[in-house]
Amino acid sequence: MAEPEEDTQRAPEGAPVTVLVRADGEPAELGRAHGAALAGRLRSFIDDDACRLGRLLPEPVTVDGLRPTIARYRAQIERATPRLAEEVAGLAAGAGLDEDEAWLLQLRREILGYTKIPTSGDCTTYARDAGPLLAQTPLLAQTPLLAQTVDLNGGLDDQIAVLDLASPIGRSLVLSFGGLLGYLGLNSRGLAVGLNLVLGGDWRAGLPPYLAIRHLLDTAASVEEALDVLGGLRLASSRSLTLCDATQAVCVEILGDEQRTMRAPQTVHTNHFLHPDLAAHDEINVFARNSSVRRLEAARAALASAGTEPEEHLALLSAPPIRVPDSRDIRRERTVAAAVLLPGLGELRLRPGDPALSTTETFRLERR
Repeated sequence: MAEPEEDTQRAPEGAPVTVLVRADGEPAELGRAHGAALAGRLRSFIDDDACRLGRLLPEPVTVDGLRPTIARYRAQIERATPRLAEEVAGLAAGAGLDEDEAWLLQLRREILGYTKIPTSGDCTTYARDAGPLLAQTPLLAQTPLLAQTVDLNGGLDDQIAVLDLASPIGRSLVLSFGGLLGYLGLNSRGLAVGLNLVLGGDWRAGLPPYLAIRHLLDTAASVEEALDVLGGLRLASSRSLTLCDATQAVCVEILGDEQRTMRAPQTVHTNHFLHPDLAAHDEINVFARNSSVRRLEAARAALASAGTEPEEHLALLSAPPIRVPDSRDIRRERTVAAAVLLPGLGELRLRPGDPALSTTETFRLERR
């Protein structure tokens, strides 16, 4: 087995530092490499008001107080994705955390839940298969593209990492924040997955969408396989997932046990439900919906005339209204990264932090 590797991309002074973790082996070994590479950072994050949850929730929280909640989610995840549960145990060992602390890193967003406070935005995601590109640059014409902003509260641009990890079907390249095993990414079989927050239904103990995305990358070689896997999962919270391979791009909206799939050569999604079966159950507040609609319309208009170059798409993601600026309120979402995924090339282009101020970093799947 190759030794796990950790690398740090160079960044301009004051910009977020992206740590790249490469590892092979069984799930526990992957987690151990991840934890060891980020041990100091993760310890500090957990000690910062329980992953900053204490600064975002209306009442103070502690790891000890959250242990019963963590146990309920953990039981569901261990049943649904035992390999990921083993990886969490490895993460704890590598970072010198107790296992509940490692689980808290995975469950932070579920514990935060959702509130109907005014907000200026959340992620904007779009994808297109290879079809619209056939008349353009030959190399890029052969690969699909998925692009999105990452809009989060909690100031998480200091927690960015990229994971290049072995999987049962090849390798997965994953953008991660604060010890997460999954967020968005692509795999060596040509599948890319992005996501958007949508609000509705009762959030519950189940498989967090972030871990579901990692599970899809580790087990599905195509959009159709990913849809089959996704249909058998009990997700903890509402989301929209964007799936893309060389032949198609789809959005899957998830509300409780309901899933609705929308197919098109080009898909765009923001933060309100688009499928008519689910739109009536949307819990987004009016201020956030206005932002979501503006960003959806802007992304659709820009994508209609966009070319093939990743830098063009990163520039699109870095411009208002798609880019959400820093309001200096840790409780409000802002753009903490922008990413372009080229699954046909096994490549992730990333602008960490505010994408209007950072430079592009390129990560490619290691072929091992």
